[in-house]
Amino acid sequence: MKIAIGSDQHGFAYKKLIMETFGLKGYEFIDMGTYDTEPVSYPGIAYKTVKKVTGGECERAILICGTGIGMGIAANKVKGAYAAVCHDVYSTERAVLSNNANVMCMGALVIGPKTAEKLTELWLSLKFDKTSASAGKVAEIVEIESGDLK
Repeated sequence: MKIAIGSDQHGFAYKKLIMETFGLKGYEFIDMGTYDTEPVSYPGIAYKTVKKVTGGECERAILICGTGIGMGIAANKVKGAYAAVCHDVYSTERAVLSNNANVMCMGALVIGPKTAEKLTELWLSLKFDKTSASAGKVAEIVEIESGDLK
């Protein structure tokens, strides 16, 4: 699986950890920045990262900032990006299984590195079932995005 990954300065260390850990497990990453711990504005990084997913180059994206919230808000402004903040097992499962999230957002100031690793592993292992009870709701979200909700 090819994954776009981006962070601000708060998430830089977690981004490196995730790329190293999951790169060894066969995942391929496209690093969209930041590339150091100098302060940076996250919205542009979120945009460039999720465009790799919406443009078809990557299957999923991971964004890491201080809380995950700002990156998630910025990511969800891009048509075709469905970002969810994932800080615990249940929300991570539901992000994929109920909402078909293709962008995982985490907060490096909210969760520890081992939790980030475990949640990433879980998120990458899950796949949305298009025949599930949630499929109709996900379709409605897509309709809202296109402006065609009936």
